Amino acid sequence: MRGVNTLLVLTNLPDQAAARSLAEQLVAARLAACVNILAPCRSVYRWQGKVETADEVPLLIKTSSERFAELAAAIRASHPYALPEVVALDIAAGLPEYLAWVTAETAPSA
Repeated sequence: MRGVNTLLVLTNLPDQAAARSLAEQLVAARLAACVNILAPCRSVYRWQGKVETADEVPLLIKTSSERFAELAAAIRASHPYALPEVVALDIAAGLPEYLAWVTAETAPSA
């Protein structure tokens, strides 16, 4: 089944504590149905004209497309980086019940 309204959003945090804090904030605010905190990784990137490396903790955030703008704003407001990665990927297909759960869990509270 097509996940028309479901997104997978990626971001990276500098450590586990920051990753846990942001994940809990996003789920509590219903901006994300689920956030997976992955194992630390090494990132290599160009920043301000120089090649940099950093240990980072990736997050996989499941949300609805309707909540993306608020989710991106919340990540930006809480993120320690000057320019955080916030990349959203459309979920092309998935278990229909799971996709419905993501939509239900990210519906704004009444």
